[in-house]
Amino acid sequence: MSDIERIHTDHAVTRRLGNWTTAGRFEVRTRYGQTTLDLRSPGLPAEIELRLDLDRGVVKLLVPEDATVEHQDLRWSGRGQVKDHQAPAAGPAEGPGRRIRLVGRAAGSEIRVRRGGVAILTAMLSPEYVRDVRQAHRNGTRPTVDDPARTLEKAS
Repeated sequence: MSDIERIHTDHAVTRRLGNWTTAGRFEVRTRYGQTTLDLRSPGLPAEIELRLDLDRGVVKLLVPEDATVEHQDLRWSGRGQVKDHQAPAAGPAEGPGRRIRLVGRAAGSEIRVRRGGVAILTAMLSPEYVRDVRQAHRNGTRPTVDDPARTLEKAS
């Protein structure tokens, strides 16, 4: 896990969707903005660490249905919370799914976890998906932003 992805969002919207990285560590700085990270790709490691520095920002995480999101090491100041309404019933150490650890600080910020069909819809309702569909149509392949596990094989 030596690769580190650095994402900085300042008064803007940043999206990283589909198969965009194979890194296992992320440094995310969001200030008065929104950052969407797709962590559903099969090319990602089983354990992922997100080092967050949030100031009145929103981070959306698109994760597999069986992923565990641990946020005990996240320091909060002001209002804020992790919204994970579809979290799996198993405990944090159980299950074969991906483990995502959130560390760092969040000031007046929010982290929204999207799983399964909600994650697919979130990805599909983005300009990146429209570009991906158009490019796939031109190349005769299938789009991958909605489902990063789909390969780039030719459409039948």
